[in-house]
Amino acid sequence: MSDTHAQTVTYVRESMLPQQEPPALERGAIKWIRENLFSGVLSSVLTILSIYVIWTVLAGIIPWLANSVWGTASLTECREVLAERGLTSHDGACFSVLNDRWHQLVFGYYPSNLYWRPILALLLFLGGLAPILFPNLPRQMLILTGIAPLACFWLIWGGSVWTPIVIALGFFVGYAAHKFFLQLAGNLAAVIGAIVLPLIFWLLVAGPLSGTLQDLIPLGIQFVESRSIGGFLLALVIGLSAIVLSLPLGILLALARQSNLPIIKYSAVTFIEVIRGIPLIVWLFTAQLLLNYFLPPGTNFDLTLRVIIMVTFFSSAYIAEVIRGGLAALPKGQYEAADALGLDYWKSMRLIILPQALKISIPGIVNTFIGLFKDTTLVLFIGLFDPLGIASAIRATTDWNGIYWELFVFIGVLFFIFCFSMGRYSLYLEKKLQREHR
Repeated sequence: MSDTHAQTVTYVRESMLPQQEPPALERGAIKWIRENLFSGVLSSVLTILSIYVIWTVLAGIIPWLANSVWGTASLTECREVLAERGLTSHDGACFSVLNDRWHQLVFGYYPSNLYWRPILALLLFLGGLAPILFPNLPRQMLILTGIAPLACFWLIWGGSVWTPIVIALGFFVGYAAHKFFLQLAGNLAAVIGAIVLPLIFWLLVAGPLSGTLQDLIPLGIQFVESRSIGGFLLALVIGLSAIVLSLPLGILLALARQSNLPIIKYSAVTFIEVIRGIPLIVWLFTAQLLLNYFLPPGTNFDLTLRVIIMVTFFSSAYIAEVIRGGLAALPKGQYEAADALGLDYWKSMRLIILPQALKISIPGIVNTFIGLFKDTTLVLFIGLFDPLGIASAIRATTDWNGIYWELFVFIGVLFFIFCFSMGRYSLYLEKKLQREHR
């Protein structure tokens, strides 16, 4: 048997082979290129075409950037410098316009000696937003979160210090109304009272009260008119204000649309469908021309504030539908579990339903915010000097008449930085919530 067995076994390993590197085609960059760029005939053709397109674009852009001019005072001088180099006006970028007019592109016509105010306002806003975006930060920073919105408003526009204080008082009116009606008539009346009474206070009482306090104790800083606010500062004011205000309003509209009370449900449905069914540019013209007619007599809202209100309404309608999708995606068992725990409606929404719905809705919400921030450029059509409006004004001057791409490249980079940051935070938050769920 042993001889037969010895004849059937052709090879017996007596020692392990030493460890070797994998073949060159099966590791590193070569493997990635082969699998992702040249995995087949179609993939190879598309890769070659893409490389050709990228090369063609870069071959035109890189020399244009490399031959850029930064130190001249006009487009004519810039072209003279390019001519001295033996180049045409299309062979080099005249970024001197940015060196000369960057402050207008960023701040509009805001007084130059007061630039510190919008910069401080932006820092306060980011500081107030930080504990919400990153929960690991100290909870004491939430005090800054509550102060930041009104402080930013006061820093940018200036005027009486009593105005933001009286506006803040309106929130205490809402809180007191909620407590009072909760004991008197129940949850629904408390919610309605907490919304309606502050609005009445702000529309009818806040203005006269602020004026009276200013007469008694004059405190304030230099007032800046809204027409002086322009450029990227205006885009930030409108975009960030609408983003901050539209999220809670969108949540309330989404919950109202799923309410069992017909009045609340159909009011929310009507609001959402009417707002979504009309283009934003039409609502901006409405804010410019008609919104004052719907306000109490004697009320005169600044145009920028009217635009913020209308853009907030427009964004909240889209946010409401995004969140409603998140609510619809939750299994029915989550609602039944909340009822089984004995939680009332608001506690079940706050502790169980909304956290899960918002997690599902994060990509849609951030996508809506990015679109909203870019759509702030539409205010150009109602006479506000956003970055594109400022660029047109610069191009209309004798010094820079004819400049084109350099201004729009700068504006595009600014918008890209903010939109890309929002997108990256969205990815960070999604990954963080997925890890915590596991």
